[in-house]
Amino acid sequence: MDDVATNRIVLRAKLRGARYDTVQAGTAAEALARIADSHPQLVLLDINLPDMDGIELCRRIKNNPATADIAIIVLTSASRSGLRIAALRAGASDFLNKPVDELVLLARMRSLLRARETDEELRQRETACHDLGFEEAAPANISPARIVLIPDRPETGITWRTTLKAHLPGNRIQMIDRDAVLAVAASEPPPDAYVISANLGATGDGLRLMSELRSRHPSRHAAICIAVEQGARDTSAVALDLGASDLLPLSLNSIEAAQEAAIRLQAQIERKRKQDRQRALVTDGLRLAATDPLTGLFNRRYAIPQLERIAENAEISGRSFAIMALDLDRFKSINDRWGHAAGDDVLVGVAERLGANLRGMDMIARMGGEEFLVAMPDTTLEEAQHAAQRLCRLIEETPFRLSNGGSIPVTVSIGLAMGGTGGAQPPVEVLIDAADQALLGSKAHGRNQVQLYNPIKHGHRRSGYLPRRSALVS
Repeated sequence: MDDVATNRIVLRAKLRGARYDTVQAGTAAEALARIADSHPQLVLLDINLPDMDGIELCRRIKNNPATADIAIIVLTSASRSGLRIAALRAGASDFLNKPVDELVLLARMRSLLRARETDEELRQRETACHDLGFEEAAPANISPARIVLIPDRPETGITWRTTLKAHLPGNRIQMIDRDAVLAVAASEPPPDAYVISANLGATGDGLRLMSELRSRHPSRHAAICIAVEQGARDTSAVALDLGASDLLPLSLNSIEAAQEAAIRLQAQIERKRKQDRQRALVTDGLRLAATDPLTGLFNRRYAIPQLERIAENAEISGRSFAIMALDLDRFKSINDRWGHAAGDDVLVGVAERLGANLRGMDMIARMGGEEFLVAMPDTTLEEAQHAAQRLCRLIEETPFRLSNGGSIPVTVSIGLAMGGTGGAQPPVEVLIDAADQALLGSKAHGRNQVQLYNPIKHGHRRSGYLPRRSALVS
């Protein structure tokens, strides 16, 4: 947007050369109409418009929920004091003076568009979680932000810390030697933001440190702002292309530079924390989608695909794996006599004993009701039988304590089937059927025991497919 047609034409030609599609507007009213119609990813906005101040237009775009996600770069030839700060406070992502440096402009545009894509991806995942009924993650990050400063010289760092403490009160701001940064990045909790001099001892050392931080898991999602000298166009462009969250003035001796640094840094911290909440919601949503809410074990939705991966790995390695189908004996009588709360206590207790007495590599799932499934990769028949018999003893030996202070003796029946034993492998559903058939045999022969699936004994059908039982016998 520019009130001078020649400026719009020149800028449009530059952006077309960089393969950007553009829409032009000469007034604020026209710009708002074009934005509502095409919803661009980014707006280049001049301060001087014939019908509205550019700062006010920026504020209107950002205050409208339908357009608030659009990045804005303000371009101007005006030199009024405070104009830059006013634009940033109105929601602009950057403020560039005319004549605009094409190298810096295009690097800033690439950086903003990448950030917007990340925001949009997280927003879509957040929306999907809401659609599935998962609650929004609580704003856990209400504690002061932790900001780490890595200056080129100690005196620079002292100025930064003093200035930022005055403009960002209540936050934890510490200056750290560059040699200790990676150790601090792995601390708990990791820093929310870093401010790094572009040049630490040698030219570009700060950018190399930023790349190192971006490659480490604890600091990957932190806000990283690079402090550059005024006019360092090449360094600025490279920093943005390498993943800098934003650029800050290297010298904070003037009030305007200090205000700019604080506004930019605060905006990046807020964005980082919003993304943390979105990631937490997605992580929690995935966990809830894959786990049983009562016992915390995996559910059937997760267990089947995981079992398929175990079977695929067994086929590649040539090693066998075991599947156990476990069912609590006479569980219905527990609910009838003691109540469903007691039954829930027993289910939780069984899940805890299974988890405490199986290997970390073994998968445990609650398949529904009082039925559990255990998959043991890289396991021989002898090892699987020994583990199943041990589980029977562990369940039987100690009664389960109830939340009301009582206790209930419980036993479990187990059906065992082996996979990955050579030849054509049946689908995992068939192996689960086989374990279920063996479980029925355990029930029929007195309960509280382990039965191994035998295709002849349990009615093996042609092609290895077995009938799926409709219900367990209790």
